Amino acid sequence: MESRETLDRELEHILKWEKEQKDLFIWDKIGRLPFVMLDKVMPKALKQKIGDALNEVGQYLQTGGKFLVQKKKVAKLLQEESERSGYPITTDYIYRLEQDAETENTAQIHSVHKIPLEVLDRVADNITESRSKFAAAQGAATGFGGIVTIAADIPLVMGLSLKVLQEMALCYGYDPDDPLERVFIVKCLQFSSADIVGKKAILEELADYDNPDKQVEVVSQMQGWREVFNSYSESFGWKKLFQLVPVAGMIFGSVSNKNTIQDVAEAGKMLYKKRLILQRLK
Repeated sequence: MESRETLDRELEHILKWEKEQKDLFIWDKIGRLPFVMLDKVMPKALKQKIGDALNEVGQYLQTGGKFLVQKKKVAKLLQEESERSGYPITTDYIYRLEQDAETENTAQIHSVHKIPLEVLDRVADNITESRSKFAAAQGAATGFGGIVTIAADIPLVMGLSLKVLQEMALCYGYDPDDPLERVFIVKCLQFSSADIVGKKAILEELADYDNPDKQVEVVSQMQGWREVFNSYSESFGWKKLFQLVPVAGMIFGSVSNKNTIQDVAEAGKMLYKKRLILQRLK
């Protein structure tokens, strides 16, 4: 297991990353344009699709919906990477199988407390690379036909964003089936597209998240999740607006989707890793 010095160094790296989030690229600055302007120029069909996608986020908060990932696959990745890195562990150590009335084979994360951070990080990075490539290919394919095919792209990107965040949770030993973790995941999704003020507010909300009193506070704030997602819909809407041009939308779609998943995965990795480091320091 890591020394306290190593954990402190990793935590310092994450805190530095949090400060760097204050710098916005031109693409992100475009996404901060007033929502009223977006409302005037965006086709009704596109606005409807974004609205439907945000409704699915609400469903995910309540039930997990159709976006829950297979934990067993992430557990296998952890096991394989641990063996390659010289930290052999058994599959049974990473996950256990539970029998219940509804399902006969439900894999649940058991513990990652004996797996070094460097191993967890490599698994998270491999997942990010894989999902980003898939998102780029998907964006190119759905961007080819403009408004006709973008209708299929929006729910796919939203679903992939939620799933990659769940995989980040699993990498660092958190159970995305837990309602409190679903709230944390949606906060990570919001953080990836928030402006400077929004990012700061979210970081303050998620500070000491494992404190029961803090969890109640954050869950209470998420009751009005539609309001906090205004910033997300603005940024997401502008990126998809550029994708409406037939053929040229292939390039916009590929780059946009890849960047979206990379940003989402990075936010999930850093915020979940920070929680794990703080727990290990205790």
